[in-house]
Amino acid sequence: MLIGLISDVHANVLALEAALAALKRSGATTVLCLGDLVGYGPAPNETIDLLRSEQVLCTLGEADERIAYGFATRAKRAGVADETIEWTRTVIEPDHVQWLRSLPVQRRFDTPAGRLRWFHGSADDPADRINLQQDPISLTKLLQRHRCTILSCGGSHVPYFRKVASAGWVVNPGSVGLSLNGEPGADYALVRIDGDGVDVRMDKVEYDVAAVAFDIVAWGLPAVIAEAVQRGRMPTREGDAT
Repeated sequence: MLIGLISDVHANVLALEAALAALKRSGATTVLCLGDLVGYGPAPNETIDLLRSEQVLCTLGEADERIAYGFATRAKRAGVADETIEWTRTVIEPDHVQWLRSLPVQRRFDTPAGRLRWFHGSADDPADRINLQQDPISLTKLLQRHRCTILSCGGSHVPYFRKVASAGWVVNPGSVGLSLNGEPGADYALVRIDGDGVDVRMDKVEYDVAAVAFDIVAWGLPAVIAEAVQRGRMPTREGDAT
């Protein structure tokens, strides 16, 4: 069994196309998405259309929640997040809003190695953040609390994975549409499960970042996002993306 994990697509359909194509070439039979399908990027409708047509199993992200539910508005955030959310509200199709409302906050997937559980922030709140770089004892308790062998969450835009002794694995696949690990491209993770157990591999695929940057500027979205897409990091003068 080969499972593809993606997260934080952020309305970047060119990056999503590249990531899905790379996963298909790798032989992934199932693709799971950890939310934040919209926000920041210039193509929310096209992104959701592609996810739905490819039958990617998605959970609700923080940005998705803010689009789907008016009451999900949170305290004003630094940087450009609020500005891009407001723009997304003006262009997203009503059918896509209804689809976002259908997404669960967390999902589970049974594998031969045990249960895989995935969500964007935490199992209860897409806006939460779980520190996957905790000590092994804390991570073992985290896996036990969620009753899973593999736990995957997003939100940081930086890929990370770790084997937790005999308890299992924790995985953050990074970001498809707004990778912030210092290298442009679309992040994804591959989880292989076979007779030898579980193996996790992180990868990144190139796409036309210049074309996406052009669309961001053409739609009047903050130029700092275009710069971040092309550089693989958010300029510090504008705050961090989450």
